Amino acid sequence: MAQRIIVGISGASGIVYGVRALELLRDSGVETHLVMTRSAELTLHYELDLTTADIHALASVVHPVKHVGASIASGSFLTAGMLIAPCSVRSMGEIATGVTSTLLTRAADVVLKERRRLVLMVRETPLHVGHLRTMTQLSEMGAVIAPPVPAFYARPASLDDMVTQTVGRALDLFDIDSGRVERWQDQ
Repeated sequence: MAQRIIVGISGASGIVYGVRALELLRDSGVETHLVMTRSAELTLHYELDLTTADIHALASVVHPVKHVGASIASGSFLTAGMLIAPCSVRSMGEIATGVTSTLLTRAADVVLKERRRLVLMVRETPLHVGHLRTMTQLSEMGAVIAPPVPAFYARPASLDDMVTQTVGRALDLFDIDSGRVERWQDQ
């Protein structure tokens, strides 16, 4: 079986991170299972000149967010884990409590219960103590909190470079080398 990963896109600002993840995973030959929230579809129209169909076309399989009986809602469906890029505070909170209302948060809950890799590119700032406690709780549960923070040592020449580097580093957490990450070199 080829490597398989779930990509969740929530309604937080930063849809480009999820899009770039799908592009890099496609180029790496990884099977992707996409689930987007309704809020993500709304945010998309503010941030990118793409349609929902354009994003769906980047994924191997697309799951409707309300289809809680989808394959990705079961622990018997084998994956390397799940990346949520971007991850809203709402989605983060649902995952932390296990009280899930969509396929996106249910799939993340399953990934945690199966002890698979869950990476959350949380897009919120500033953070209050409730956000920080939720992040701590998720980290204690096995999730990786990986906010999209640019790596300036890579000397990005464009916003596109920053997005690619950030997403590439998130994919590193699944042992997926996209071939697009500028690696730190000892000076």
